[in-house]
Amino acid sequence: MASPRLETYCCPNRDAATQLVMNFQPEVFCGVCIGSASISLLLTILQILPKKGQSPRKMPKASSSSTILLLISICDILGGLGIIFRSSVWLGFPGFIANISVVNRTDVWPSTFCVGSAMWIQLLYSAGFWWLFCYAVDSYLVVRRSAGLSTIVLYHMMTWGLAVMLCVEGIALLYYPSLSSCENGLEHAIPHYITTYAPLLLVLVANPILFRRTVSAVASLLKGRQGIYTENERRLGTEIQMRFFKIMLVFVICWSSNIINETLLFYLEMQPDINEMPLKNIRSAALITWIIMGVLNPMQGFLFTLAFYGWTGWRVDLKWRKREIPWESLSSSTVGENAYPSPVNYQSNIHDSKKISTADSQQTDEAISMLSEGNTSSDERLTRSSPIYQGW
Repeated sequence: MASPRLETYCCPNRDAATQLVMNFQPEVFCGVCIGSASISLLLTILQILPKKGQSPRKMPKASSSSTILLLISICDILGGLGIIFRSSVWLGFPGFIANISVVNRTDVWPSTFCVGSAMWIQLLYSAGFWWLFCYAVDSYLVVRRSAGLSTIVLYHMMTWGLAVMLCVEGIALLYYPSLSSCENGLEHAIPHYITTYAPLLLVLVANPILFRRTVSAVASLLKGRQGIYTENERRLGTEIQMRFFKIMLVFVICWSSNIINETLLFYLEMQPDINEMPLKNIRSAALITWIIMGVLNPMQGFLFTLAFYGWTGWRVDLKWRKREIPWESLSSSTVGENAYPSPVNYQSNIHDSKKISTADSQQTDEAISMLSEGNTSSDERLTRSSPIYQGW
């Protein structure tokens, strides 16, 4: 799981609230984390591998959406690996972990492991948050005809730059003046918690707004195609809206427990003695949400692939085959007789003699393609009759 308490625990003079959760059934908690992260890791990889009988997934060259979705999954996979590694060491080498609490120690490896593994987990999940924000921005810009492949470079700079900067800044302030003698009190740790939860809160606040604006823009595009809003166009708009809803639902489910847990722990830290009887229910709630975090945080990777692509099946195709370069088929104004059936919703079953009428029409199709990929079955794609699905 991902929590700023992992870094705080590396301080020998850690606060009582951090001590409470980190020392609560560590074997059970680490086992839960390993199990949840392992299941999510395997299912996430299964989801993104190519499947038998499935056409190569193609996206229009003007869209960076598929790259962003893949990068989100990669961040979740690497973050899950960090959770598995940290929890495995925690379970397998209790004597090694016990040296983290030694103040006057000569062995630096326990502290190095504690800080390094915690930073790895925080960095990868924070980068995933930033990529999710970039996905919302890119969705809106593509519909507005303002995004393209060139923006992916900007997204990389923003995502990795901000993730590294906030992580390093928070850690530096937390371990000031040194790891072996961290400052006492809640004040010195607040910047670290802010830098950890800032991207999470940004996604919770900004992404629903951007998704809502994107859905409204999609509706305008669909209406503008023929001057009417048919049942097929309405269904496509609903599918895109549902996709955004599923993304935010997964995010809220996986990370709301972190916000609740951190609020409870902050409340406990402000009390003179967290072991007082009136605080028993607060302590119990903090410990319960702590275990829930160990289950839900690592599961984000798999749940996101369900929200992005739906269930892709078990039949993995590991045979290498040459795939058509996506932009080669998009450069001409007609679709050849041997072209692959496009996996996006509205470009399936294109008639050989059909031509794309205008450049604006193609841009509109590409924008809707980016948003609607993976939301309907292949049978549904082959039966679409609306012009928005036929590519003109």
